[in-house]
Amino acid sequence: MRCTFEAVSEDLPGRQWQNVFGQFWPAYRQWYLRDGDRARPGFLMCRKALRDYMPELVPTWEKLVELAGGGDLEARFLSMWNPPPYVAGCSQAVWLPTPGRQAANVKPALLRNYDFAPALLEGVWLASRWHGKRVVAVNDCLWGALDGINENGLAASLSFGGRQTVGHGFGIPLVMRYLLEFATNVDEAVEILSRIPVHMSYTVTLLDRESRWATVFVTPDRPAEIVGKQAVSNLQHGVEWEAHAVATHAVERSEALALATRHASDSQDVLRALLRPPLFQTKYGRGLGTLYTAVYHPHDASVEMVWPDSVWRQSCGHFVPGARAMEFDVEGATLPYAVTPARRWALDDVGSFQ
Repeated sequence: MRCTFEAVSEDLPGRQWQNVFGQFWPAYRQWYLRDGDRARPGFLMCRKALRDYMPELVPTWEKLVELAGGGDLEARFLSMWNPPPYVAGCSQAVWLPTPGRQAANVKPALLRNYDFAPALLEGVWLASRWHGKRVVAVNDCLWGALDGINENGLAASLSFGGRQTVGHGFGIPLVMRYLLEFATNVDEAVEILSRIPVHMSYTVTLLDRESRWATVFVTPDRPAEIVGKQAVSNLQHGVEWEAHAVATHAVERSEALALATRHASDSQDVLRALLRPPLFQTKYGRGLGTLYTAVYHPHDASVEMVWPDSVWRQSCGHFVPGARAMEFDVEGATLPYAVTPARRWALDDVGSFQ
C-alpha cells in the first residue's frame, strides 16, 4: 500500500492550495454527501457558526471558497460545521524531562502516531502564514490540521476519543487549525477548546515553549475537561465503544505508551516505543495502520515526521518543500520508493470505522 507525503509552503492561500483542493475535492464531496445534501447544514447556518465561534477565520474561509470555485457546497464543506461522523486511531504523549535534565539541554517533546488508511490520507504537510504567524501542520479536510506547531512554539495533536456520540459542532481539524493560527501558548489553546463546540469526541494534547502542557477531552455533550494524562490513545475515562477499542487495541496502546513515557530517559525512548507494537499498528487494509509518527519540539518550533526507516525534519524557521513516498507492507515496515513529479493517487472514500 502506497502513500505520498508532500511538504508544501505557501504563505497565503493560492495556486498550491487550489491544486490540493482539486485533487481531493471529488472524494470529499462524495463523503460529505453520503447521507444526502439535506443531511448537511445550509450555507447561512455554516457561515453563522464560523462568525459566532471563529470570526478571525472567516476572511480565510471566504478566500478558500473563492479558490474552490465559489460554490454553495464547497463553502458548506469548508466551514466544517456538522460534517458527517469520522474516526481514526492515534496515540499521543508529552514527554517531560526532570528539572535537572531540562537544564542540561534535554527538552520536552510532544509525540504522536497517526493511524488511518493509507488511501484516505491527504498527506499534505503545509507551511503557511495565513494570519501573520508561521504554522506548520499536517492537513486534513483541506484546511484543518491533524497535528502541528506554530512559530510561538505551541504544538498540538489530536486523537479520536472512543465515543459514538455525535452532536452539533465543528469537525475537530478546523478547531485545531484555529488554535494553531491564533493561540500562543497552552492556556490560550485550552480557552479555545473550552468554548468551541465539536461534533464528536476527541482528545487534544498540547505543549508549549515554556514546558506547559495539557491533555484536553472535548466532546459534543460534555464540557471540555483538562486531565493529567501525559499519554493517551482512543480512550477518555474508559472504554465506551468496545468494538472500536478492541479493534484498535486502545487499552493496550494506552498502557504501553503511559509506561514508556513514565520510564523514558529522553524523548527518543518514547519514539522507539511508538515505532513498535502495540503502538505501531499494521492493519492498513482496515484503516488501522500507523501512517506516520510526529515528534514536536516547542523550544525551536521544529518537528520530525518519522517512519521506521526514515526521518523528515522541518521547522517554522526552515521549511523545505518536497515529497516522500512510502510503501506500507503487511508487516508494517515502510520502504521509500521513487517519487514522481506529481502524485497519482486520490482518495476513494473518507469513511467511518467499520
